[in-house]
Amino acid sequence: MAKYAGPDDITGVAGVAVSEGDRFAVRRMARLLKVSASGYYAYVKRCAATVLTPRQQRRADLEVKIVQAHQDSGGTYGSPRITAELRDRGEVVGAKTVARVMADIGIEGVSPRTFRVRTTVADPSASFPPDLVDRRFDQGRPDAVWLTDITYLSCGEGEMFLCAIRDGHSRRVLGYSVADHIGAGMVTTAIEAAVAVRGGAVRGTVLHSDRGGEYTANLTAQACLRHGLRRSMGATGICRDNSPAESFWSTFKHEHYYRHAYATKTELVAVVDNWIRFYNSTRRHSKLGMRSPDDYEKSLRAAA
Repeated sequence: MAKYAGPDDITGVAGVAVSEGDRFAVRRMARLLKVSASGYYAYVKRCAATVLTPRQQRRADLEVKIVQAHQDSGGTYGSPRITAELRDRGEVVGAKTVARVMADIGIEGVSPRTFRVRTTVADPSASFPPDLVDRRFDQGRPDAVWLTDITYLSCGEGEMFLCAIRDGHSRRVLGYSVADHIGAGMVTTAIEAAVAVRGGAVRGTVLHSDRGGEYTANLTAQACLRHGLRRSMGATGICRDNSPAESFWSTFKHEHYYRHAYATKTELVAVVDNWIRFYNSTRRHSKLGMRSPDDYEKSLRAAA
């Protein structure tokens, strides 16, 4: 077909030349593609404009703010948490818009995968307390149930173990300890730290764990007795009986631990300290209405 040289020639709009427009009339192409010619002209005009429209400016501003919120989270937040972060900063924006912008600019959050490493070694001669929780980990108030578990870590200087105690309702990490060997000593250290955080008023609180030897040990039993903690244990090898603890390890490892290398034990301990501080004070939790555990507990105290 000969080149069309009339007013509908694509080369006549804003000086833009497109190969197909050099050969065919815009109206003919628009009719065949079932689009409007006026819409095409508006698109070409937008592409040639040097001043952003209000909508384009809004999109550019959102991209900057989303990237900043993503960086502030260490590259871990997905669209739900970034949406909550932007709203707290006064931004009026929907979750679908944030998700679309993130997809367009190629950033995404970290999604923890199923994680399970065997650190539970039961003592066959030990007696086990009953399961007082029955998978009701959140009983509607702080200090009803504490959940504890131990996970394996490593660095350039060798292996390490991390024990943590977390409130089943507020999700706050109350006490933790890091050691280069697994045993009841690290459990009692975490217990003492958790009791101190609560000011000693923990009598009647359930401490739920697996059946590892460090939890059935006499040293742990004595620490619980001293503070009035009620010991509770799930079945051996059934991770669902302590699933929130497993979920917590998965969050820590996939959002931070697996993304870095650690040369020394001192460095690894400092990383654990910093991340747990971030988790308690800053990281938004989906079960807490996208608030951090510290903020959630403050809201409970304010309501009371």
